Amino acid sequence: MSLPPGDTEAPEPTTAERIHSLLGATSSLTVRALGERHDLDTPVSVHGSRLRLRAPLDAPLTAAAARAGEGLAVVLDVTDVSPVAVRDRVRARLTLAGRLHLAHLADDGLTVHLHVDVAHAVLATPYSTGAITAADLARATADPLARHEAALLTHLADDHADALDVLTRLLDPALLARTPDVRPLALDRHGLVLRLDHPDGHRDVRLAFPEPARDTEDFGHRMHDLLSAARYGQPAHRG
Repeated sequence: MSLPPGDTEAPEPTTAERIHSLLGATSSLTVRALGERHDLDTPVSVHGSRLRLRAPLDAPLTAAAARAGEGLAVVLDVTDVSPVAVRDRVRARLTLAGRLHLAHLADDGLTVHLHVDVAHAVLATPYSTGAITAADLARATADPLARHEAALLTHLADDHADALDVLTRLLDPALLARTPDVRPLALDRHGLVLRLDHPDGHRDVRLAFPEPARDTEDFGHRMHDLLSAARYGQPAHRG
């Protein structure tokens, strides 16, 4: 996730990579079409600049898509919410415009496959807003940890509070002067973002891995690198 301006020393995913990862990890979204809002519980798969999703066979959105021979103009809204309980849990909001088409009946006979040809998208975080085109999305790849992020973060928060305490040694001591509550907020192949929560506000700080994590097993090695740096006073990139 993007951090405040000036906190850009640590490497981060691009906007297109974030959008690709968010779409691939979400399980729900809202489709706006013809002045109506349609909430869908559906996984999303990304294929270049085309999205694939499902809707109930008897849903109004399905009927509208069936009537739209050239595709239905839609706007998709996806909210990225932290899996760890923190104040202000919304990490980002994605707004994506495109045309929705009815593909075919699913094997269960109760749902249909839909696809959306993306035109452009905007990702807004508390710190920045980024826009991409369909071509940007087609060139991007999802972060290798995206589908596992929620489980990794909740495990870290619930079972490794001691590790979080150790990691605070890598932070600027001035950030800890008011003894904030420290929680893991986000992670990707480049690093871990900590939320420092004070009674009257919060600050998010990124700790960069020495090198990107390739998968969940490699993530464990990268976390070990950060913990070793914290325990032995080695420098670490932070944003």
